[in-house]
Amino acid sequence: MKFGIALGALNAHFHIDAADAAERLGYESVWIPEHLVLTMAMSRSPHPGEEHPPVPPTTPIFDAFTYLGYLAGRLPNVRLGTHVYNLGLRHPFIAARAIATLDIVSGGRAEIGIGASWLEEEWKAVGLDFKTRGKRLDEALDICRRLWTEPEIEHHGEFYDFDAVAFDPKPVQKPYPPLLIGGESKAALRRAARVGDGWLGMGHTFETAGPQIALLRQLQAEYGREDAPMQIIFGGPVHSQDDVKRWEELGVTRLLVSPWRRSPECIEAMERFADLVGLEPRVG
Repeated sequence: MKFGIALGALNAHFHIDAADAAERLGYESVWIPEHLVLTMAMSRSPHPGEEHPPVPPTTPIFDAFTYLGYLAGRLPNVRLGTHVYNLGLRHPFIAARAIATLDIVSGGRAEIGIGASWLEEEWKAVGLDFKTRGKRLDEALDICRRLWTEPEIEHHGEFYDFDAVAFDPKPVQKPYPPLLIGGESKAALRRAARVGDGWLGMGHTFETAGPQIALLRQLQAEYGREDAPMQIIFGGPVHSQDDVKRWEELGVTRLLVSPWRRSPECIEAMERFADLVGLEPRVG
């Protein structure tokens, strides 16, 4: 089992301290949330069954790849993830370049969580139709994958149209950094099963995780990808080594944790959790 730290659950003032502690204590990865902009009026929620946004519009938001690039130079071992990046809001040239650059400067440590987006007003603010977000994301993903793997590409699609272009340098990881599809909807699980290297869900219990994982496996089989490696990642409770074993038995490959109750307590809480699950501190 791999354990990552969800920096988005912290007050932004503690991000760097927590990232440093993750490196020192033996956590496998750190993850940062992402939005292009938060509008003053917001609706919806990424959490199933909830109607109101989980964050106020004044929540600090950073450019994910700039921030992770800084952490890449500061932390030599941990992997660096987006949780999640709203790729459909950008032209795929911009997204592909940012992702490839992070993978290069980190020496191949990028983990790219991608979502179709939930905040309709964010799409309106940049002049894009929220109803097209799924199709736009699918097309952008296809372009990015080709940019990362082909010597030149041209594309004439519904949302993007361009003649032949080159794209260098390519990412360090081959064929490209892991693409982890975020979301709890069937559309998100279908996208993960069809083109993803993993599924990045929300918080789960043992009872809620099982049906979602089973559906993901079913969809993988429908696309002929039942044997394709699939990371399964989300947040979930861990109170003992037995809990870790239960998550592993369900097929979970990485848990994103935030073991603190208050941000000022994050380092002590991370230390206790590392002891609980048996992480090995890094030396040097």
